[in-house]
Amino acid sequence: MLGRLAGRDRCDLVSDVAQPVVSRVIGSFMGVPPEDDADWARLMNAALAVGDPDMSPRGVETLLQDSIPELFERCRWLIAERRERPTDDLTSLLVHAEVEGERLDEQEIVMGFFLLMAAGNDSTKATYCSGMRALLEQPAQRRLLLQHPSLIPSAVEESLRMFPAFAHFARTATRDTELGGQSIRRGEKVVMWYASSGREEDRYAEPDRFDVRRNPEHQAFGAGGRHFCLGTALARLELRVLFEETLARYPRMELAGVPTWVVSTFVNQLKSLPVRLAPVSAAR
Repeated sequence: MLGRLAGRDRCDLVSDVAQPVVSRVIGSFMGVPPEDDADWARLMNAALAVGDPDMSPRGVETLLQDSIPELFERCRWLIAERRERPTDDLTSLLVHAEVEGERLDEQEIVMGFFLLMAAGNDSTKATYCSGMRALLEQPAQRRLLLQHPSLIPSAVEESLRMFPAFAHFARTATRDTELGGQSIRRGEKVVMWYASSGREEDRYAEPDRFDVRRNPEHQAFGAGGRHFCLGTALARLELRVLFEETLARYPRMELAGVPTWVVSTFVNQLKSLPVRLAPVSAAR
């Protein structure tokens, strides 16, 4: 994807790099043909950012009348195809899997497919773009990575801490407890704000400062337990490679406009990140 930018002076890191990269990676796992990547990305964006007028123009109406029906139709076509001609992709795995001797029904397959496609199309894109914005706004931090590429895995963790892809998730308390002086009863809903937990003053020194040397522990992937993110290893690999290749090819990249955010209370990500590439050849 970065190679396709050759000869260009500017691009948008969200639409020109991050989105097509993550769409192809998860698409390759799910057995989606490359020519369908953009359509699946459109559907996932509309479903997760239902409040954004660009991604879901009529809000919930767009979701219910357009996005969900198209998503199910595309899914059912893939499911039927894999039933007849199974391959080595994850869609085939879902279609032919057995749990206690029983196959998953179509709705279970569709929801499993949707979960994997939504997470794969969204989370890594969000953290990469926010991390790159931080590096573009703080040249000293970028210089550290250029001088010491071994710090890139640490920069990935710092990006995950400061810029989790999702703002919150809800869980149900399994027993009575107390947290931070707040009584929580069994069965009550508890909302976990990842954006807040990553900036907890009691845990992180200067929590609002982006520091690629910090290498923090964080809760961006769910902090373990039964809800730990299935794609953790893949996400870290994607982020590391994206940072490595972007910095190596365009070490003098600059912001070329005001970044804009997706309008959402759930996803925590940029909608556009315009940059001037300023490639190495120009610097010479």
